[in-house]
Amino acid sequence: MEYVGVVVSVLFDPMNFIVLLLASAMGVVFGALPGLSGTIGVALMLPITFGMPPELGIAMLICIWVGGVSGGFIAATLLGIPGTASNVATCYDAYPLSQKGQSQKALGIGIIASFISTFFSCIVAMFLSKFIANLAVKLGPWEIFSLCFCAISAIVSLSRQNIFKGLSAASFGLILSSVGFAPVDAYNRFTFGNIHLGGGFDGVALMLGLFAIYLISYDYYKKNQSDASTLNAGNTQKGFGVTLKEFKDNIFNIVRSFFIGLWIGFLPGMGAGLSNLVAYSTAKNASKHPEEFGKGSLEGIFASESSNNASVGGALIPMVSLGIPGDATTAVLLGGLTIHGIEPGPLLFTNNPSLVYVMFFSALFAAVVIFGMQYFGVRLFPKILQIPYHYLYPTIIILCFVGAFITTNTIFNIGLMLVFAAIGVLMKWADLPAVPFLLSMILGKMLESNLRRGFSYSPEGIITFLTRPVSAIFLAIGVASILISFFKEVRKS
Repeated sequence: MEYVGVVVSVLFDPMNFIVLLLASAMGVVFGALPGLSGTIGVALMLPITFGMPPELGIAMLICIWVGGVSGGFIAATLLGIPGTASNVATCYDAYPLSQKGQSQKALGIGIIASFISTFFSCIVAMFLSKFIANLAVKLGPWEIFSLCFCAISAIVSLSRQNIFKGLSAASFGLILSSVGFAPVDAYNRFTFGNIHLGGGFDGVALMLGLFAIYLISYDYYKKNQSDASTLNAGNTQKGFGVTLKEFKDNIFNIVRSFFIGLWIGFLPGMGAGLSNLVAYSTAKNASKHPEEFGKGSLEGIFASESSNNASVGGALIPMVSLGIPGDATTAVLLGGLTIHGIEPGPLLFTNNPSLVYVMFFSALFAAVVIFGMQYFGVRLFPKILQIPYHYLYPTIIILCFVGAFITTNTIFNIGLMLVFAAIGVLMKWADLPAVPFLLSMILGKMLESNLRRGFSYSPEGIITFLTRPVSAIFLAIGVASILISFFKEVRKS
């Protein structure tokens, strides 16, 4: 309680309040614009914090981060383009629901789920960070490899096409993820002398090509100009457009997805990009109506947005307690702490306790502020859909080109984005699902590096993956999900 005064003075000083308010709004904008993200916003604003007090500077960066995670679902809902990697699964149901004229409902679900998960995950992180982080530290490369394998297997088993096409798409993604320097011995693989491929394929170029450019090309080919009156038909409801019954029916789904996001969030290197896909596949597997997923299912939107925002609090736990980044954004935040002369790690609670609580309360502050902003904007956001496509499409394409360029500052990345767009077209032609391909691309290097570390750290080799209990459980779940789907396919045929 003795730190309450410091927290209040930092967050509610009139000038500081305005700064944090603008930072939260900026985060939402960065999250909503395809190709940008809260991580980019934090990195761009980091130099500005050098002249600020450490408490205010870190609080501002956290507000941008929370805004980026919370705002990414706007583009996913209205345009079918994930604003960030944490909103990929949101596209699959929020966009179809929006196309049915219920964009206000889809946005309302995202706003409610985002606020609940961000707020309560930060409270959990505040009270349990010292205890929960010890669990993450005990996980070795064996468990992390098994978790990645389990995540890919779960996504493959729930592919809308048959299990063999899901496996083919995942295998293709794993092959492409091996491009670049090997994770352990740095051997150069499949780069063909191109220096731009040394670090592998850029994730932003992958997402923009596979979703944004591909979707625009496909819509243009199909001439999918939606009727404005239809899009606005379901947007006359009061509030968020979500009924109390719909919310009650998804309580268990929200709680389950919340804990999935919290757990994956505090696993070092994982983050919201994985948690939303795992929670989505889990919700589909447990649903009484799995056939509705991909067609505007409310369960899918609740699951995705509950899990990715719960990762915020989860990622704060190892960052604050151990000095280990939970995801890319917390890695940048750790750099900000170091620049301000603050040593992250277990001694942070002892040396700078007031800063720790400022970090937690600034995340809670951002969650409340963003919830208010989105509440008043929920009836304005769907107006984007009424913009004629011959104005909207060029604007989105320009943003995609800017987003692809800004991550690496090379024209090569723009070409890479167009290549992935072509791959998306070919996969559509071959009827291969995009989700297993995307997840395999994201987790491929992590899967390989932890597999090789597991072999290096233990003389027993592959046996260790089976004898460590947590690793064995994840492997068993992954194999079981593949086999169950296989036998379902056999039974159908």
